[in-house]
Amino acid sequence: MPIRRILSIWFPHLAAERVLRNHHGALLHPFAIVAQQGNALSLACLSPEAAAEGLQVGQSLSDARAFCPELLTAPENPLQEAAFLASLRRWAGKYTPWVASEAPASLLLDITGCAHLFDGESGMAESITQDLTDLRLTGRFGIADTPGAAWALARYAGHSAGAHRSGDAIDQEARATRSRAFKRRNWEKGGAAPSRIAANPDAPSIASPGETRAAISRLPVAALRLSQQDCVNLNRLGVRIVADLIGLPRAALVRRFGRDVVMRLDQALGVDPEPVSPAKRTHHFATRLSLPDPIGLEDDISAGVDRLLPPLCEKLRKAGRGARQLRLWCFRTDHTVQIIEIGLARPNHDPDRIRPLLLLRLPDIEAGFGIDTLRLEAFLTEPLSNIQHKGHADAVAAARERRDNTDAMSDLLGRLGARVGLDSLTRLHPADSHIPEKTATRMAAAYCAPAKHWPETYLHRPVTLFPPEIVTPVTDQATPSSTATTPPASGPMPPPPCFRWRRREFYTRNASGPERISPEWWLDDPNWRSGTRDYWQVETRTGERLWLFETKTRTRSGDWFCQGDFG
Repeated sequence: MPIRRILSIWFPHLAAERVLRNHHGALLHPFAIVAQQGNALSLACLSPEAAAEGLQVGQSLSDARAFCPELLTAPENPLQEAAFLASLRRWAGKYTPWVASEAPASLLLDITGCAHLFDGESGMAESITQDLTDLRLTGRFGIADTPGAAWALARYAGHSAGAHRSGDAIDQEARATRSRAFKRRNWEKGGAAPSRIAANPDAPSIASPGETRAAISRLPVAALRLSQQDCVNLNRLGVRIVADLIGLPRAALVRRFGRDVVMRLDQALGVDPEPVSPAKRTHHFATRLSLPDPIGLEDDISAGVDRLLPPLCEKLRKAGRGARQLRLWCFRTDHTVQIIEIGLARPNHDPDRIRPLLLLRLPDIEAGFGIDTLRLEAFLTEPLSNIQHKGHADAVAAARERRDNTDAMSDLLGRLGARVGLDSLTRLHPADSHIPEKTATRMAAAYCAPAKHWPETYLHRPVTLFPPEIVTPVTDQATPSSTATTPPASGPMPPPPCFRWRRREFYTRNASGPERISPEWWLDDPNWRSGTRDYWQVETRTGERLWLFETKTRTRSGDWFCQGDFG
């Protein structure tokens, strides 16, 4: 069985180079991608020229412009950056079918058994380097036996571990750490790096099979994909390279830093397996329209949608799928993009049902100096197949039901969802519980079908249900003879003839019941610790229809509460 070999490709300037590929004249100027963090703008990605000027990722834009006045910037676009990384993942499929993407700018390739097709791993590295040069991209990659080691070599090969303190401060460290520390060598004290670590970080770093430990032992502890806080704490203890960490007791590491440090070390060394999960094949449905002149009027955008939507729906129909969420990209002449999204309550590939939803969102588009390209994409789809019916009568009945109920309700949910969002639309479904508060479950209306069968008891529930409120029987005044109720000799007590609720007095005209409900004995619900309840539907003389109940306990009965209103 061949030894597993992993190739990690890291694109340190991916977001900036994606923009610069279409601007050949700006390649000689420092360029950066700017992201907004709170109320401030900071540098999210730098071009090689900007990095050579000494700028740092995370630096504020004002400080960067003061340091480098000729800096050019562009806003961050996560969607386009993710799409560009996905296209690079498809490009990497020429070397191996087992390709996974790692956010934000990295690819992981399992090249086991594939290197001989490119004259070995060195030949594959040369081919990748040439491809990246043709694509005008900067890539650093490492090859090792494990994903963790390949990741570390791609990012930290050729980098020495900087000391947390100046000089060799072994005398300042804890006694336990100092007793286990071996004699430090020249490069660990700030001297030159060993010769077997490449001096050029952009050169391919290849660890021979079976030599993963030796390849990563002199790399900084940050190469193990640890958090920044863990790296700082390890450096304070004098643990600056992976070799220092390997020699420490595992139990002490887990007690002090948690399981993550030991897990990352084991993954890099191959002790803890780490699979490479390639991205599954995705369906791609999109249409594009390039305009000869920029447009900005809503009617012009609507005409463009009419050109894009029918071929998109035809693609969906041939693939047997329906769109659930669509995205309209409006590329402006200033190289920015405006995006609107819509959702459908049911998967659909009918242009007449999708078009009104898109038109509802067109006023949200800001054309700016004009839009020169439109792109319509169905980025979330579901299977949509024809239903085989038993006979003609069955097919006619199903078509009538779908036309009269399903389609109309789906269109309504789609229009409401375009304004307030599909996640804000909910519907009730019956739940398996006899407790009034738990009788129904609230679910997203766009992702569930309406319930066809409700329990018989739910039909007798009030329209409005609220937490129980105290009802006080009134006995100190004369009660009209028409509402007087004689207590039964045995059985449940009927509602009081006169009671006070919400600072008002009510007279009972009719009462039906009771419906006895017991708490769920297998659950400790604080609201039901009063025990069994007798529920009554009470109609008052002034027309209110209330849902009253009386608590039934061994020690005390006769406490009345109101929990609902029948409207």
